Amino acid sequence: MPTYTPPLRDMQFVMHELLNVTESLKVIPQHAEIDADTINAVLEEAGKFASEVLLPLNISGDAEGCSLDPKTHDVTTPKGFKEAYAQYVQGGWPALSCDPEYGGQGLPLVVNQCFYEMMNSANQAWTMYPGLTHGAYASLHTHGTDEQKQTYLGKMVSGEWTGTMCLTEPHCGTDLGLMRTKAEPQADGTYKLTGNKIFISAGEHDMAENIIHLVLARLPDAPPGIKGVSLFIVPKFLVNKDGSLGARNGIYCGGLEHKMGIKASATAQIVLDGAIGTMVGQPNKGMQGMFVMMNAARLGVGNQSLGLTEVAYQNALAYAKDRIQMRSLSGPKAKDKPADPIIVHPDVRKMLMTAKAYAEGGRALEIYCSVLLEQVHGHPDEKVRKDSDEMLSLLTPIVKAFLTDNGWQATTMCQQVFGGHGYIKEWGMEQFVRDARINMIYEGTNTIQSLDLLGRKVLGNNGATLKKFGKLVGALVMEEGVNEKMAEFINPLAYLGDQMTKLTTEIGFKGFQNADEVGAAAVDYLRVAGHLVFGYFWARMAQVALREIAAGNTDPFYAAKLQTARFYFSRLFPETASLMRTARAGSKALMETDLALA
Repeated sequence: MPTYTPPLRDMQFVMHELLNVTESLKVIPQHAEIDADTINAVLEEAGKFASEVLLPLNISGDAEGCSLDPKTHDVTTPKGFKEAYAQYVQGGWPALSCDPEYGGQGLPLVVNQCFYEMMNSANQAWTMYPGLTHGAYASLHTHGTDEQKQTYLGKMVSGEWTGTMCLTEPHCGTDLGLMRTKAEPQADGTYKLTGNKIFISAGEHDMAENIIHLVLARLPDAPPGIKGVSLFIVPKFLVNKDGSLGARNGIYCGGLEHKMGIKASATAQIVLDGAIGTMVGQPNKGMQGMFVMMNAARLGVGNQSLGLTEVAYQNALAYAKDRIQMRSLSGPKAKDKPADPIIVHPDVRKMLMTAKAYAEGGRALEIYCSVLLEQVHGHPDEKVRKDSDEMLSLLTPIVKAFLTDNGWQATTMCQQVFGGHGYIKEWGMEQFVRDARINMIYEGTNTIQSLDLLGRKVLGNNGATLKKFGKLVGALVMEEGVNEKMAEFINPLAYLGDQMTKLTTEIGFKGFQNADEVGAAAVDYLRVAGHLVFGYFWARMAQVALREIAAGNTDPFYAAKLQTARFYFSRLFPETASLMRTARAGSKALMETDLALA
């Protein structure tokens, strides 16, 4: 069975030494009193919940899966899931970073971010049940009426009720303009919704007494396409005026998907049969509210792969130190044993270090984004709020796509470290691989994220936001450009920053003549952008480590961080050269393939 140790030391390094989050947050009124000790203490307890309560349920939950009673439409989650959720609620964990007005604890989002990374490492499938609720909460908190907030948010913050997002339909995935679910206005101001949704994570379960579905549907007079979509609250049980539960609503689970991974997460086919709902926001403006939830989900999916990368790495590292096979090419290392531990072999180290570098780089990026999100919602300076929103908008598709691509690569490599044992269920590695695969698909496939990044976030404003990130890179280059000890990190970063500008300009000019040129380059472009972002954070982490070492700090943590930075820049960062070449290859070899694809 896999083991898991919460990476608290590295989280503390990123928060307090790299990003100094407490100082950044203190200018936000509700976090004026926050301090590092409080954050550390909360996360230490959070780590215990993840490793002691959730981890033991991961393999068993995967084996058992969820079951549907076709007569009652009730879904039963695997053994222990409901009890773990009760502990989660009793501990006050759902309220961690929620608004105190609705019963939340008001802690910074970065605390919730780190908590969810740990829960994703321990049990991604279980974590999806409370995870969807946070997105629904954010959407209603931003776009709900006062009455809707008073009715739903308190129960969602406490964890008594959970939430979902109901978008996808059998004929309609990312292209939400094709959806057919109907919403008929009623005399009392409510709506009756009829239609079918699929792939609804946590769409039905036995862990909470009510489920608050956020559903996209069309009004009778709605214009065609995405501009004719409205957003509705559709609870599993109707809610009476006094807050008590009323009659069972006309929304139920018609089937469960049989999946490759995250088998303990109920992925439901949802039937709406005259279900009563109330509108969120304005008619035909439903995507405004849903995008709040979708963007939160995209950051969350990146966090899922970050969690899997970390736990896969930890287990592969332990195995590589223990498993003996053959001798080191440079001579025996464990002379008292008949063979050496496989960690002495260069390729095993490459696989382990790839996972480690992607986990630690991803953690820095996710925590940075959580600070940006906090600034978007609470910073007193309007310019900071706007700049943070633009930067977060640029980074969100990178978080979703780059971290999940890396997670798939890392979990596969860590499985490979186990050799034949990695293919056997009891070790848990094959589950990490299966679970990681969905993260590249849902919440907008990684191709969609690439098109969003290049087409909307970069070319859509002529590279203005990309230039803002470029200024961060430029400032670091100016600060450390003459420091010889930083040259191995700064020089390749500066070079890529310059090449990124040229690449963007080239694709932009070609795209004006033929939009397929953007589509042909987008996936490779996002990966180059991901390395630019990771390179920036890895250079900054190396900078902190070098300063600590120069100051006489002998903690091996800093030397290890420096070694990982060197590995990243020498072994992973150079991938950008081939990616830029394929991004420049154009669309012709892709689109002129009618005979090949006949």
